[in-house]
Amino acid sequence: MTVRVLIVEDEKLIRWSLRQKFEARGFDVTDVENASGAREAVANGVYDLIMLDYKLPDGTGLEVLRDIRKSDDDVVVIMMTAYSSIESAVDAMKLGAYDYVTKPFDMDYVLRTADKALETTKLRREVRELRRQVHHEYAVGKIIGEHECMKELFDVIDRVAKSGASTVFLRGDSGTGKDLIARVIHYNSERAARPFMNITCTALSETLLESELFGHEKGAFTDARTTKKGLFELADGGTIFLDEVGDMPMGLQAKLLRFLEERAFRRVGGTKEIMVDVRVIAATNRDIEKAIADGQFRSDLMYRLNVIPIYLPALRERGDDVRLLVNHFVAEFSKEFRKPIVTIDESAYTKMVGYHWPGNVRELRNVLERAVLLSLGDTITAEDIVLGPKSSQSAESSDGMVSIPDGGLDLGELEAKLLKQALQRTNNNQSQAAKLLNLSRDAFRYRMDKLGLN
Repeated sequence: MTVRVLIVEDEKLIRWSLRQKFEARGFDVTDVENASGAREAVANGVYDLIMLDYKLPDGTGLEVLRDIRKSDDDVVVIMMTAYSSIESAVDAMKLGAYDYVTKPFDMDYVLRTADKALETTKLRREVRELRRQVHHEYAVGKIIGEHECMKELFDVIDRVAKSGASTVFLRGDSGTGKDLIARVIHYNSERAARPFMNITCTALSETLLESELFGHEKGAFTDARTTKKGLFELADGGTIFLDEVGDMPMGLQAKLLRFLEERAFRRVGGTKEIMVDVRVIAATNRDIEKAIADGQFRSDLMYRLNVIPIYLPALRERGDDVRLLVNHFVAEFSKEFRKPIVTIDESAYTKMVGYHWPGNVRELRNVLERAVLLSLGDTITAEDIVLGPKSSQSAESSDGMVSIPDGGLDLGELEAKLLKQALQRTNNNQSQAAKLLNLSRDAFRYRMDKLGLN
C-alpha cells in the first residue's frame, strides 16, 4: 500500500529536500506552500503523514492542525519550525501533533521520526477498522429474527444501549443468546471504545472469583505475589458481563450489591476505595424468585440488578424464526467447512420446526454444524438432522453403554439397521459407509454378507 505524505512548507528548498527524501522511499508526496493549499489538499485527499510548518504566509500551522483534526483524526502530523519554544510545542501537542522538529533539521532524525509516526497511523487505522468490524458484527440489525417478540426485543436493546443505564439484567433459558445480547448492548453504546469484560460466575471457586472481579493486593493471600487489578477495574468506562449470576456464592453477592450501590470496591487485602464507571450486565437462566425463596439468592441484590430487565424468548416461542436461523447457520458452516450446501430439504425444515429445542439457538447451531460437516451431498435432508439426546439417536446412553430396552434387543437386527443407515447416508458408497461405523471396507462387506444385505 502506497504511503501518502503531505508537506506544508513555505521555503522552497526545504519542500524540495523533504520531497526528495520521501520519494526515494517510494512514498506518494504532495507539497504545498501555504495554509490555504494545505486545507485544500486535506479536503481532497487522505494522507498517512503530514509535515506541517509552524509559520506560514497566510496563517499558522496550529490553525491548520486544528482544521485537520476536524476531518481526519487518524493522520499523524509532525510540526516543523525555526521558531521553537516550549509554549508552541505544548500547544501543538494539545491539538494532537505527533512530534515537533526544529529547523535546521537533522534529516536522518526527521526520517526516523516520520517512520515512527507512520507506524502510529497504521495502528490507529487498524484499531478503527477492527472497531468498525466489531460494531458491524454486533449491530442490532445483525441479530436474526422476525417474530414479533424479537422485534420488541430489538427495540428494547437499542434503547438500553443508547441510554445511560448502569445495570441490565438478562433473563432467559440456556442457549437463548444472552452473551450475544450483552455484546450488542455494549458495542452499540457510548462505551463501545472501552473494554468489554465477561466472566462466568460458576467457573471459579468463591475465592478465585472474588479476586478476578475485585483484584487483590500483593500478599493478600499465599499466591498473591503481585498486585492484580480485577475485572471491574479493568473494565472502567466499559462493560462487565456477569454470566450465570444466579449461581454466585452468597458471600460474593453481598460484595456485588455494595458495588452496585456505591460503584466502589476494595481489592482483596486492600483498604483503598476504588471508584469506577462500568455498566454491569448480569444474566441468568435460573428461576431467581425460587432461588430467593430457597435462601440461595439475596432479594435485595435481585431488586438492584432488576432495574432494566430484558427477557430473551426461547426458540420454541419464535415461530418461523427457526427457518431463518437454519438458513443462516447452514450458510455459515457451508463456508467454514468449504462444503457447498445448495438446498435444505423441506423434510429437514419440517423436522426442525416441529422440535421443541430445549437447548434453544445453541442447540440448533450445534445440530446444523454436525449436519453440514457430515452431509455427503449438496442437500441437507431429514436424515442429516439428529435431534435430542444422543442416546435417542444412536442407541448409546450418557455413560457410553448401549441402552437395552426392557423387552430386550436383537443384536443382529440392530447391526443390520446401522449398516443400512450408513449406506443410505452415503448413497450406497460402501467405503464411506464403513468410515461412518469406524470399520474397514472389508469388515463392512463381511458384516453385509453375514447379515444377507448383499
